[in-house]
Order: sequence, then C-alpha cells, then structure tokens
Amino acid sequence: MTLAQIPSRTDYVDEVYKTLLDAISAGTLSPGERITQEDLAERLHVSRSPVLQALRLLKKDGLLEDAAGRGLVVARLDPMRMGHLYQIRGALDALAARLAAERGMKIPRALLDAGRKAAEGTDVQALIEADTAFHRAIYEASGNPYITETAQLHWIHLRRVMGAVLQRQAGREGIWEEHAAIWQAIEEGDAPRAAHLSECHVQMARDSLVPNLEKNASEQERMAAV
Repeated sequence: MTLAQIPSRTDYVDEVYKTLLDAISAGTLSPGERITQEDLAERLHVSRSPVLQALRLLKKDGLLEDAAGRGLVVARLDPMRMGHLYQIRGALDALAARLAAERGMKIPRALLDAGRKAAEGTDVQALIEADTAFHRAIYEASGNPYITETAQLHWIHLRRVMGAVLQRQAGREGIWEEHAAIWQAIEEGDAPRAAHLSECHVQMARDSLVPNLEKNASEQERMAAV
C-alpha cells in the first residue's frame, strides 16, 4: 500500500487528516486495517505529533475505532447507519436541487464533463472528488448555507460509501447520466423534476449499496468466527 508523502511544513494536521481520509474513502486503507502512529509518520514523512492529532480527529469522526488487542483500526461500514445517512442525504439533495432550480441557478457543465472523464478512468479518488464537487455545487446553488453545513457532517462517511461503490467499474457511467438529468432539470428551472430526480438518484444508490454492505458484513462475521 502506498501513501503520498506530505511536503515539509510546520503544521501538517490538516494535510495528514485529508490524506488519511482520502485513503480510507478510496479503500487504500481498508475496513478493519490496523493503524499505527509510528507507521503513518514514517510513510507520510512527517513527525508523530500531527499524525496523532489527525488520528484523534478521525476517531472522533467515527472513521477509526478501537479494537481489542489491536489498537486503532479503520472502522467498518455499518449497513444500517449508512442506510440512515442516505435517507438524510436524499432529503437534503432533493431540497437543494429544488431551491437551486427555483432560484434559476446554473451548475457549471464542466463538472459533468469532469465526472464523465473520471468515470472512464481507474482513479477512485478522482471519481469521489468529481461526485462530491457536483453535489456541493448544487448545495451552494440552493442559497441555503445550512444545507451545505448539514451535508458536510455526513459526507465524511458518504465518501467512504462512494468509494466502495466506485471501486466497481460497472455503473459508473449510469451515475453520471443521472447527474446529467438533475443538471438539466436545474438548468431548465424545473424545481419539481430536479427534486424528484435527486431523491431518486440517492434512493437508487441506497437500494444498491445497503444490501452489498449487509452481505459484506455477514461474510466478515463468518470469517471471524472460523
């Protein structure tokens, strides 16, 4: 496993946090994998102090957890929790899309082009960033800052879910076709359609994802019992 080294600076905490968040989201650091301060400091080419602070933040955010006899490990994706998060996301995304359309806001088409290009490649992190940027643009276009703030609380975990989905090549293009339909509805100022398409987009992702997470959780429990 390879992690990009962080350029020399005096304060690395934010950079270490983002690097580890990206690695967890993309699956480079996988669920259940043991995490040590010393190992990360060496691999990221930074001192232990910012790594320790970043690990504390990641644990507080629920991305790392204590494991008996193993120290810190990457938290596993809980199917029920992710299902609940997707319910919240569906409501927020529908509201944001409706408000953006009602306000006559324009979402840059370049975001669609970037997403489709990323979907053709194999860089999972680029796919996550493109997807996140598209939805963030809609949140901001809604004109309601509380939507962006509320969504931000959940997207830390949703990025992990996206990473699990986007590691599979199948369906990537379909995701961006759905994005294009949402973009078109907002572009035309069709608020009801924009809201409906956004909610359906999230619901389809949830219906596809949660059963897979439940299957993976069952397999992990079975392997642990062996």
